[in-house]
Amino acid sequence: MEQTEPPSCSSHIVLIGKNHRGGWVALEQTGRYGGLFVSRAAALKFALLQNGSHPETIFDAAHVLELSLNGIPSSPRLASRIEHAAPCRRAA
Repeated sequence: MEQTEPPSCSSHIVLIGKNHRGGWVALEQTGRYGGLFVSRAAALKFALLQNGSHPETIFDAAHVLELSLNGIPSSPRLASRIEHAAPCRRAA
C-alpha cells in the first residue's frame, strides 16, 4: 500500500463540490482562486492546474459549496470543514 504525504503548508487546499444550483465549484480554502464549472472533471482539471498538480490537496466538499465573487469563501467556517472532507478521487 502506497503512503501519501500530507499536504505541505505551502500547498493550496482546494475543495470541489456542487453549489445550490447543481453547478460544480472548485474553491481554494482561503478564497485565492475558484471557479464555476459544468462538470466535476473540469473543476478537478482547474484545481490541478492552479495548485501545481498536487492531487493530494484536493478534497470533495461534504457540503454545498458556493463561489463568492469577492474573494472570501462563502462559509466563514470553510477551513474547519476541510478536516471532514474526503480526499478527491480521480475517475479511472
